[in-house]
Amino acid sequence: MDQKTVATGTVQASDGQTNGQAPAADTVHGHPKSSLPAMGLAALGIVFGDIGTSPLYTLKTVLATGAGHDASAILGMLSLVVWTLFIITTIKYVTVAMSINNDGEGGILALMALIGVKKNKRPVIVAVGLFGAALIYGDGAVTPAISVLSALEGLNMATPAVEPYILPGAVAILALLFICQPLGTQRIGKAFGPIMALWFLILAVMGIFGILHNPAVLAALNPIYGLHYLATGGIKGFLVLGAIFLCVTGAEALYADMGHFGPKPIRMAWLGAVFPSLILNYAGQAGIVLDGALSDGNIFFRLCPQPLLIPLIILATLATIIASQAVITGAFSMTRQAMRLGWLPHLSVKQTSEEGYGQIYVGAVNWLLMIVTIALTLGFKKSDNLAGAYGVAVSATMLMTTVLLFIAMRDIWKWSLLAAAALAGFFFIVDTAFFSANLVKIADGGYAPLLIAAAVYGIMWIWHHGTDTLRSQLEKSLVPVADFSAQVVARKTPRVPGTAVFLTRTNLDVPPVLVWHLQHNRALHEQLVVLTVNTSSAPWTNPSERLRIRELAPNFWRADAMFGFMERPDIPALLAKAKDQDGKIDLSDVTYYVGHESIEPREDGKGLPRWIEMLYAAMARNETHVGDVLRLPQEQTVEIGRQVAI
Repeated sequence: MDQKTVATGTVQASDGQTNGQAPAADTVHGHPKSSLPAMGLAALGIVFGDIGTSPLYTLKTVLATGAGHDASAILGMLSLVVWTLFIITTIKYVTVAMSINNDGEGGILALMALIGVKKNKRPVIVAVGLFGAALIYGDGAVTPAISVLSALEGLNMATPAVEPYILPGAVAILALLFICQPLGTQRIGKAFGPIMALWFLILAVMGIFGILHNPAVLAALNPIYGLHYLATGGIKGFLVLGAIFLCVTGAEALYADMGHFGPKPIRMAWLGAVFPSLILNYAGQAGIVLDGALSDGNIFFRLCPQPLLIPLIILATLATIIASQAVITGAFSMTRQAMRLGWLPHLSVKQTSEEGYGQIYVGAVNWLLMIVTIALTLGFKKSDNLAGAYGVAVSATMLMTTVLLFIAMRDIWKWSLLAAAALAGFFFIVDTAFFSANLVKIADGGYAPLLIAAAVYGIMWIWHHGTDTLRSQLEKSLVPVADFSAQVVARKTPRVPGTAVFLTRTNLDVPPVLVWHLQHNRALHEQLVVLTVNTSSAPWTNPSERLRIRELAPNFWRADAMFGFMERPDIPALLAKAKDQDGKIDLSDVTYYVGHESIEPREDGKGLPRWIEMLYAAMARNETHVGDVLRLPQEQTVEIGRQVAI
């Protein structure tokens, strides 16, 4: 497998690719932006689905904790919700985190690549970032289940007779959602923004309606109420933070989706529409509870007049489907980033739209996520039960993001230790409180996303470790260029017309795939190019710096290609452009050679542990062929196989 993963997983920094600042304001990765209002509307549909549907279950879960229903407790819990949204989402993510980016890309993986790889190779930072990313997969399986169930459970209030059909209905909607993924979201995606804009408008109107029932609820805007509740609530007052945290479970997505729109549209949409709507709706729910409304069932739907309940349930279901779609698309994007960074085997990635790079489909991820999501839905049955599984994973991810932000403040912003520790320390205290409160959920279902995350992290680690070991074995077979050229001359090796491009992950000398080719065919092309494709820790690379070619011997070139972890490699197109730069290489008749290794254990027992070798070999056998990854034409590609013991 000298080339099964040509994007080697040896992430290399490309000079001048980032300084932690955003791209130019009028472009996103070199493409013109739409108008700011249009981008903000689109962001409503893509970025805010998860956090925007949290009013469906957050306050209901908070009240179900039994931590008090008197006026003081209600105001205290509402105050905690309001200030949690402000501190974590508005301050930490929208203001601070979105000011630290990797060439415009955000999210824990992009941040990890920026400070853990690009600035210095820091294995601890890489491990933290990868486990945080793995936790997002676990949380992503819970989000669609709890969101859709919460919306459909509103039917209980409209007509209790439908209760037996809610669970099958939720499973059917989720299954249909995943089944439709291969079709792409280009058409329906255009409607996401307007639908979510309507959703947030309805949230605000319903909230105002509830506030009018008891305007005194606005006193909860004073943080003293929340602090007093925590100080006097005892252990129950602290543990309720696990339920309060549900209001910000989508905050990490704001940062991860920054690359799609840039920070300005997201900030505009959050501050201008989403944040006010959420505050009004939560205040409205608390207002009707203070006014004496029943707190059993879903308090969210009690804000709605009975004749409009069915239309609201339909709109809520659409909003939860959009939220689920955003989570699924995010899982696809994160998988592609991990593959390009060398932490996952190459999977088949289908581009579902020419209009947006983020519109992709990864079949293996889609079907696995569907199985896990439906299994969680059937296993937990109700949104109340799923609330126990929700929050543990994402609270841990947020805690890890805070650690990485502290390092970024020091490395990127060059803040003093005191200033960085003051701000990051404040975030750390808040995140630790929520994470600690969520830990009690582990026995009630929080183990589910943690097990998923552990499995994903294990796969990442085994793949990366196995690839490094394989590369080390292959490098033992390298032949110096001078020795190879001397052998070719001494043996009077026949030369045939054309150019042979040998793809390898090695950076020096003559790679094994070329040596194997000579041994088996006893002939060489007139021109030889050894090409290594690397992945930068930046998401995008400057086209002028994407390919470097140097001649090591007569008619023997070494080429190094560099792609960002958000880019789609296309080797034939890259070499076609290189033809204009160096007329010495004849690219009119090219044959590509890639190595394919069959992995086997070392007989001396000094290789990888047997179970790791077996898992790595299984992943290597099933990953997407390198020719598809690099868009090599099948009729011009030759695969050379051999066994390699690791």
